[in-house]
Amino acid sequence: MVDRVDCVVVGAGVVGLAVARALALAGREIMVLEAEDAIGTGTSSRNSEVIHAGIYYPQDSLKAMLCVRGKELLYRYCETRGVEHRRCGKLIVATSAEQVQQLHGIQAKAAANGVADLQWLQAAEAKALEPALHCKAALLSPSTGIVDSHGLMLSLQGDLENAGGMVVLHAALQAARILSDGILLTMVDGMQLHAATVVNAAGLNAPALARRFEGFAQQHVPEAFFAKGNYFTLTGRAPFRHLVYPVPEAAGLGVHLTLDLGGQAKFGPDVQWVDSARDLQVDGRRADTFYAEIRRYWPALKDGSLVSGYAGIRPKISGPGAPAADFWIQGPGQHGVPGVVQLFGIESPGLTSSLAIGEYVAAMLAR
Repeated sequence: MVDRVDCVVVGAGVVGLAVARALALAGREIMVLEAEDAIGTGTSSRNSEVIHAGIYYPQDSLKAMLCVRGKELLYRYCETRGVEHRRCGKLIVATSAEQVQQLHGIQAKAAANGVADLQWLQAAEAKALEPALHCKAALLSPSTGIVDSHGLMLSLQGDLENAGGMVVLHAALQAARILSDGILLTMVDGMQLHAATVVNAAGLNAPALARRFEGFAQQHVPEAFFAKGNYFTLTGRAPFRHLVYPVPEAAGLGVHLTLDLGGQAKFGPDVQWVDSARDLQVDGRRADTFYAEIRRYWPALKDGSLVSGYAGIRPKISGPGAPAADFWIQGPGQHGVPGVVQLFGIESPGLTSSLAIGEYVAAMLAR
């Protein structure tokens, strides 16, 4: 016997839960299928927990629009739901004359994205804010912050369940088949569901899963690339109150300093291209590179003060040397299959954008 359900969201990370919540609040019957034994065990549990301002992304890109909108929604949501967060601000620092010129470009890009609160700081002004900092100039982003990502996901799950939705754990999806009246889903354990709507929010596994959608044109599925980010934790307390980011690198935002809600400092992520999404062991040999990068803006960092923290994988759809791809959020208007939405390449700023992505997908399906 095949059970019928209105809408299935595959993946209970922060984006899947936000999408499911938005659809449930819009009156849809929602079931979230999660392959693991808990929510948010993938990319959502292995990031910097930063609320991004929307500074770096190309103008009019989905990353820019959904990050700026998502930041507003996320701060409002955390305040009303009591999700722990802090609007601590961050400094983007230039440590050379060449990087000072790059800062001007970053400020212009931010303004084009609607981020108008960046403040230019001369070296002395930045040092007045953070005495341990070394830089030639800096940009202060007062609307950057940090959030308890697991607390956020628990709150989203609660909203979803209060609206009549449900999360099913240990529910790995094996295959899907496009039918004339919906989508037939087959689970690894043999159970089958017939859904009118399916949202693939499987994160790192989204492209591989989409390739198992029988009847879905494969030219709409991008190649998956895995960019590992290693994090190292500082022993002792950091002398910083703000997050500190160097001028961005090509594939990431550089080895930056972030703080958790308890004040513990961590550094990362770097960019290490790997072949498997399961390659989550911190490569301790990369610590030497971390020391060199961090000392550009914090010269007083002592030898032996970094210990291996954790690693995460960015679910990229553009490979080494290629420009960073935008989010791919494909609905029937893009691929022609009614009732199917595919979310590809939802890397940073996916956490910040999560509520806005939910809003976007709900509006796409309402049309």
